[in-house]
Amino acid sequence: MDFTKRFFLFFTLFIISACSEQDVATNNATEEVKPKAVGIVVTANPLATEAGLEILRAGGSAIDAAVAVEATLGLVEPQSSGLAGGGFLVHYDADTKEIDFYNGREKAPMGATKSLFLDENGEPIPSREAKNSGRSIGAPGAVALLNMAHKDHGKLAWRTLFNPALEFSVNGFPVSPRMHDSIVAYSEYFHRTPEEGPTDLYEYLFTDEGEPLPIGYLLSNPEYAESLRIIANDPADFYRGKIAQEIAAKAQAAPNGGTLSVEDIANYTAVKRDPYCSRYRNTTLCGSALPSSWVSVSMVMSLLNEAPEFSPEGADDPANWTLLAEALRITYADNNEFIGDDDFVDVPIKGLMSDAYIKERAKLISRERANPDIKAGNPWAYQEEPAAMLYGKDATLDDVGTTHFVIVDAEGNAVSMTATVEGYFGSLRMAGGMILNNQLTDFSFRYEDENGNPIANAVAPGKRPRSSMSPTIVLDENNDFLMAVGSPGGRNIISYVAKTVVGIMRWGLSPQEAIDLPNMVARTEQIRIERNRAKPEIIQALRDFGYNVYESEGEISGLSAVLKLPDGTLQGGADPRREGTVGILYDNEIQ
Repeated sequence: MDFTKRFFLFFTLFIISACSEQDVATNNATEEVKPKAVGIVVTANPLATEAGLEILRAGGSAIDAAVAVEATLGLVEPQSSGLAGGGFLVHYDADTKEIDFYNGREKAPMGATKSLFLDENGEPIPSREAKNSGRSIGAPGAVALLNMAHKDHGKLAWRTLFNPALEFSVNGFPVSPRMHDSIVAYSEYFHRTPEEGPTDLYEYLFTDEGEPLPIGYLLSNPEYAESLRIIANDPADFYRGKIAQEIAAKAQAAPNGGTLSVEDIANYTAVKRDPYCSRYRNTTLCGSALPSSWVSVSMVMSLLNEAPEFSPEGADDPANWTLLAEALRITYADNNEFIGDDDFVDVPIKGLMSDAYIKERAKLISRERANPDIKAGNPWAYQEEPAAMLYGKDATLDDVGTTHFVIVDAEGNAVSMTATVEGYFGSLRMAGGMILNNQLTDFSFRYEDENGNPIANAVAPGKRPRSSMSPTIVLDENNDFLMAVGSPGGRNIISYVAKTVVGIMRWGLSPQEAIDLPNMVARTEQIRIERNRAKPEIIQALRDFGYNVYESEGEISGLSAVLKLPDGTLQGGADPRREGTVGILYDNEIQ
């Protein structure tokens, strides 16, 4: 597809991508054969959706399309993710019915210490100062993750997968409304002078007159194109040579330079692991392992399976929302205390996922009123391995620079991937035309809590920070693919994903209907819910139940989901809170 067509597509794909299959045309008594939908791509940006479809049309696998999608998102949605960031990917193989998990979470440099984000008095520095600094940049993992997954499940040549992003980098792409709004929203933080910090990103996203790039502005990125050519030729070259040198230099640059070195980057490795899986009724839910928080999504669903039953009214019954809120509150209490990088700390995963522990925790849920005293439980008591130490209450901050996409290819293989640079526009530093992550601010700023107990998610050299990213794949009773879902949203991801899974699997909604439901975040006794999406009777019911309800103007989720219907039809949903689109692959399009 040439660039002119792509440009036109950007402004039209919102309408055409979500449409169902075209009506069958008839000519006299002869009926034409209707093309069959055999694949799907759902991303947060129409250009990325089209990039994934282009690869699927060429006969590529879901993993092939994922490489093209993430390379494109890093260009057209730089506020959310990029190749100098990281992510988690869950893959379903239709032939073997096996699920793999790929961990591309960034790592702290070997020079990182527990005082990374503390001032001279041992107090946490302001979050914005930490985020917008070289201290926050971790060794990136996205390229290593994608390369590892491609070696296992790719069909097309690696070098061809970057062509869509390369074309946009050279010829330019129109700045989208959301990208423009993100620049405007963060305009006061960009470094305009060397005294403030490296100015590359400001010069890239602002006009010569100092104004944020307007909607529709044709933006090219020749530095990114050069990086893409290097990566396409050999992904190992991302971690050595010119790109690694540029990343390390920018991370160490004053003011507030960090310690990330070329050695830290060269030594980075992605990790392939078995996913975590749990049974839910007649299905199997699977997702990313530690240091992801997917186990918390599993816990929400397991708690709801033991809690008082939802009423048949589903999303229309306010009482059903209170049950979901209580399950979320219990889950977050455990997540805050126990989840971290299990290469560095002991995490009671067996206990958290044990049936006995879930049954015990579900006793906290009542239909009568909100539980006034929900604290972390003791999952250690439900597994053979005892706790090596008691962990303190976490003190990690929250940010939302993340994206999610789902892909199903013509052979039935599926990808659910969440990718991130952590905060909007990451560290506000660039190298090789890429946004550099500020992932290290996903560590707890404090090393111990107020009682002197060590925090599981405290920083350490070579450690991966805890993440709330929760890419999910659901299998049916025959272990065939049923659903994929995920979202960005910082610590709120658990709430967003759980709501959507509940909407589809328990309240009988389509993926789009479930995504469109109000997002409700229930991390403490205060419940946050979207004012413009929640029915007034639901909000009042939450108050009557005993919650302090905050009516938000909107949540920055970016949910994407796909569901396979009983007849094999793929049904997708994209979050209207961003610029998400659903792209359908038809059998007559495959080369």
